[in-house]
Amino acid sequence: MNMLSKGLACLMGLLFTSSLFAQQEVEIAPAKPGTQYGAPISMGDAIAIASLESKLSADTVYNGKVEGKVVEVCKKKGCFMKLERAAGDPIMVKFKDYAFFMPQDIVGKTVVIDGEAKVRETSVERLKHFAEDAGKSKEEIAAINDPKKDIELVANGVVVVK
Repeated sequence: MNMLSKGLACLMGLLFTSSLFAQQEVEIAPAKPGTQYGAPISMGDAIAIASLESKLSADTVYNGKVEGKVVEVCKKKGCFMKLERAAGDPIMVKFKDYAFFMPQDIVGKTVVIDGEAKVRETSVERLKHFAEDAGKSKEEIAAINDPKKDIELVANGVVVVK
């Protein structure tokens, strides 16, 4: 076997191995009451979304638990979710250090999130990325032209309430 053949064989092996890793899917537990994702947390002492909005109008950061209803989850692999609010767009929830993901069946469930909430400005580029991950149409993505200032939660852990 000449040097070129050995190099080609090595490259093919690397490509095959990397494609196996790329195809592995993370198995995510179904969203049943009591199911936990990320750091273990209890359901008690959580505030409602409306209370979170009030707290963030006075302070810049809130650390603690928030309870809300999931209205959207990343369709690619559950890398973010959104919580319903009474008025305005849903609240974006990301997961600390990208360490865990949500199942698709979590939409419509009530959850408690333990983490940090802040008011942040999200760039047009990030908003388009999130819209793409959420499965929005090309037209909906193209219509995103302005950054958005809103509440963002970074969750350490999530527990399904109901």
